[in-house]
Amino acid sequence: MAMNNITLTSGMRSNLFSLQQTQTMMETTQTRLSTGKRVNSALDDPINFFAAQGHTQRANDLAMRKDEMSEAIQTIKAADNGISAITDMIASAKSLAQSAMATNDLSERETLSGQYDTMMTQISELRGDSGYKGTNLLDDTQSITVSFDESGESSLTVEGRDGTGGLSAETANNAWAADLDITTDIALLDTARDELRTSAKTLSNQLSTITTRQEFTSKMINTLEDGAATLVNADLNEEGANMLMLQTRQSLGTTSLSLASQAAQSVMRLF
Repeated sequence: MAMNNITLTSGMRSNLFSLQQTQTMMETTQTRLSTGKRVNSALDDPINFFAAQGHTQRANDLAMRKDEMSEAIQTIKAADNGISAITDMIASAKSLAQSAMATNDLSERETLSGQYDTMMTQISELRGDSGYKGTNLLDDTQSITVSFDESGESSLTVEGRDGTGGLSAETANNAWAADLDITTDIALLDTARDELRTSAKTLSNQLSTITTRQEFTSKMINTLEDGAATLVNADLNEEGANMLMLQTRQSLGTTSLSLASQAAQSVMRLF
């Protein structure tokens, strides 16, 4: 048997509709309080939602570039460490040559030249140990390219340098039998030292560029994240106040509905 329709009074229907609206608003406010966002989906505000997503995605892409810059910085630092150590060894090698120049004893010169040869070998090996994660900027056949923006259009290529300044295959000239042999090697050492100083300056300038771009990227990421937050984040103080207001409205609505129901019941007592 079909159930007869239940007819509500105008007052009860109005109060019930108001309670339903209040409940919907409370659910929205609860969501905002729990997520901290006033825009949680494209349905809330499509323009702000997708704009914030764009800012966040770009910030994430830049964060990846920032990590790549960090790795590039470490690669350059590894090369610079190698240059510093090799420069010290060149100074020690020059000291050996000057000691040989100060004596006319061929046996002693031969001994010193042997030590010089050993040092040249160590310089070559030191260059080979100056890489970072498989990249060695003291090898002039290698290089790294550092991208600064999310598209990779803005970048810097750091070319590898000859990390020995041309000394990788050198040995003492004619075992330093004559003064000219020694002065020739001293000249080679001075040339290598100057080349390494030039390489160090170049790497330092490139390191400064990458460091500056990394700092800029950090600031840009913060700006993008702040921009996204401004578009979608909720004011928790305001939402908290709204919740208190809606709870009060709900309580008053329930009371009003109860009074309307009592009025209908009073009519029924007439029968």
